[in-house]
This record gives sequence, C-alpha cells and structure tokens, in this order.
Amino acid sequence: MKKIKIAHIHVWDKDNKGDLAIVIAVADTLQKRFPGALITDFPIEVLKEYNQKELARLNQADVIIFGGGGVFYRYFLPFNKQMIAGLKKPLVIFGVGYIREVGARSLTKTETESIVSLVKKAELVGVRENYTKKFLIKQGIKNEKISVIGDPAVLLAEVVPQNFKLAEGLKIGLNLNYSGWLGFGPWREDILKAYRETAEYFQKKFGATIYYLKHHPGEDNIYPELKIKGLKLVDLSAKEQKYIYGELDLVIGMMLHSCVLAFGALTPEINVAYDLRNRNFARFINCPELVVELGDLKKGKLLKKAQEVMKQQDFYLKKFTRKRNLIKKRQAEFINRVLR
Repeated sequence: MKKIKIAHIHVWDKDNKGDLAIVIAVADTLQKRFPGALITDFPIEVLKEYNQKELARLNQADVIIFGGGGVFYRYFLPFNKQMIAGLKKPLVIFGVGYIREVGARSLTKTETESIVSLVKKAELVGVRENYTKKFLIKQGIKNEKISVIGDPAVLLAEVVPQNFKLAEGLKIGLNLNYSGWLGFGPWREDILKAYRETAEYFQKKFGATIYYLKHHPGEDNIYPELKIKGLKLVDLSAKEQKYIYGELDLVIGMMLHSCVLAFGALTPEINVAYDLRNRNFARFINCPELVVELGDLKKGKLLKKAQEVMKQQDFYLKKFTRKRNLIKKRQAEFINRVLR
C-alpha cells in the first residue's frame, strides 16, 4: 500500500524538553495511525510569511498536521492568511493551546483573526484543554467543531535511562521556568525561597533526595540559586526524563510540561502558575487545588500544599489514572478520524 505523506507543523525549539516531548508524542501517534508514514517536519514559522516554495512543499503531503502545544501564542503570531488560504490538503489541528503569561499583553486583533483563519481552514480541530476551546468559541468558532483531547505529551512513551540511578527513599522533583518568561525577575526571591523552604522541610523530616528536572538550557542560570544541599540534576532525553518523573513521589513545576509529564507518569504534581496554561491544565485534569499562585508564595502556600499532596498520593494516583485513560481514548478517537 502507498505510504501516507504527512506534513507536521510544530514548534522547532529542540532545546525545550516540553516542546520536544510534544513533537515526539505526535509523531509516535501518527505512526501508530499510519504505519510507515513519511513525516516531513516544518517549523511553525512557516505560516508567518507567505512563501510559495514552502507552500508547494506542504501541499505535497496527503495531510497537514498543525501542533500540538502552546502555538496560539503572541510569539508565533500572526499567521499569514494568504499562506493559510493556499493550503490545499486536509489540515488537522492536534492538541494545541492558547498561552498568555502573567504580565503579558492581550493578543491583537490581527493576531486573533489569523488564529480564526487557521481554525476555520482546518477539517479537524483538537485542543488541549477547555480554556482554549472557550477562547476559540469567543472568536466565533462553532462549539461542535472543537474537540478537547488533552496534551499529546501526556501519552509520551517512557524509556528507562541506562546511566542514571535514583536514590532510595523519598524523592522530590523541582522545575523552574527560566526559558524567557520576562516576569520571573519580579518574583525571583519569592520563588527561590518557597522552593528552598519546601525542599529543606522534606530533607530534614524525611531524608528526601531533591532532583532538579531541567527542561531548558536557560535554567542553568537559575537552578544553582536554589542553594539546596545535595540537589541532583536530571537532564535526559524526553522519554527518559518522563520515566524519571514516574519514579518520583512529588513534582513541583513551573514549566507547564514539567507538570504534564508528571501527570502522564502518574506522579502527584504541584503547578506554580505563571501563565493561564498552568491554571487551565490543572482545571482540565479536575485538580484546580494543585495550583499555587505566585502571590501566595510569600505566605508559605507551596510548603503547605506539598504537605497536603504527599498525604494523598494514592488519591492522585487513582484520579490521574482515570483522566489519563480518558485522554488516551479521546486522542485515539480523534486521530482515527484523520483521512477517514
């Protein structure tokens, strides 16, 4: 049989473990749906400017997959309407999200209209959580066109690392967002102090080993400032990193995908919210209580929340398992509709 040709448009930042996890997970899903598929990767920037040559390359595919991840984001916008109009093959939007960081401006009319053009062009639209669906409906997209299917990285396969050994006993993972979020500066001392206080409590009371879960090279400039005694760095491939997440007892994360990978690995996670996406992911998995707001860090909320969550590990394991199974079902149903 003829092998299906797929054009996959996605975020190109290979240094960001979360973005990479999404790309790998989507590719694995597509290969399961279309064994032996020939996948050609395109950076999301391919839609920012009209380019006849790139448009021709996109139209050589049998289907065009856009996403997933936080691609409805001012950094990538606006998309070029002429480029979108020129897409002749079926367009599928898969597991995408809307991003707006603390302190960031709203999208401009031009940026929003370009999102609407893309979504209207698509034959299938799958978003990662309900907030993105509400955002699109507010822009005039019909409710029935949008499926909420979860983040593709939730289902990323895990690989056992060959050269990384975890300690015995209680293990807690930490992650900071230092990948370019301009708002980190004003909250810097509150964030570092809250993380340090929480880590030291579990070290002293339970002899916990604390791991730093690196997602972006920029974090090299901040995680040493935590000044946590015995802090161990985890910087592995995306699939290996997810395996490590599954071996931890608790994850405290800022980068959204530190929480997504923890959830996907069925490990309790606390989401330090610097963005709408953090809050909305917590709501999507029906655990809004797992969010700690930046303004609550000074009040000792992070340590208190960590203490609470650690007492409910079995509860979150069962709740995460049910939700992950539902995401798996929804994504399978969605991808099975491609080229049907």
